[in-house]
Amino acid sequence: MKNPSQQNYISQVSIDCVIFGYHERQLKVLIPKLNFKGDFWALPAGFVYQDEDIDRAAKRILQERTSIKDIYLEQFHVFGNASRNNKAFLDQLIANNPHIVVSKNDNQREYEWFTQRFISIGYYALVDINKVIPQKIDLDHSIEWYNVHSLPPMIMDHSEIVAKALTALRTDLNEKINAFNLLPEKFTMKEVQELYETIFDRPFVRTNFQKMILELNVLERLEKKFTGAANKAPYLYRFKVKDDIG
Repeated sequence: MKNPSQQNYISQVSIDCVIFGYHERQLKVLIPKLNFKGDFWALPAGFVYQDEDIDRAAKRILQERTSIKDIYLEQFHVFGNASRNNKAFLDQLIANNPHIVVSKNDNQREYEWFTQRFISIGYYALVDINKVIPQKIDLDHSIEWYNVHSLPPMIMDHSEIVAKALTALRTDLNEKINAFNLLPEKFTMKEVQELYETIFDRPFVRTNFQKMILELNVLERLEKKFTGAANKAPYLYRFKVKDDIG
């Protein structure tokens, strides 16, 4: 495998992806654990080729980690503090893994390439968790879903990136009406309310919430979801395609 410094990447620019999924009233984030001795968890990340659009690079990275081609994603923040670099993390990694030799050869050049200041472009993705097949890359020991409120200790500023992504998602929900990307194709109004309550971490009054959602005119009502009690069976809905929203 070619070292990143030897590939045609834009230097000192990276992409960090926060992949949100939803399951059993929990908002989750897909996070790999790095394949080194010690506890090192990091967001799915990657670099941008010189001739590649930034959004296309993000989609490439996300598809590599989820096996999904059509992914809803939003660019939400650029992380560019002057002190932002990988040096402290890499030094700790080497201290825990002395077999990683750093000398005046390709390893040294690679170390120097990674320890430069990096500007990271943050994207969040919303996926139907049931469609995702998490994929490890060479650097990963494992890749798992974690509750957004119970994350493992993350390297560098990756916990801050997740927190900013969650804030951005909450801000975007009403304007971009994107929460439905976390649900399966068909869902009940109760499931929509539970999703919103999970994202905002607070309850909503059922009647007010249902009125608010229906007034958005973005849902198509389908058949009832029969559960054995026909008179109490809730309706199923699905999100309208864009051409049908008006």
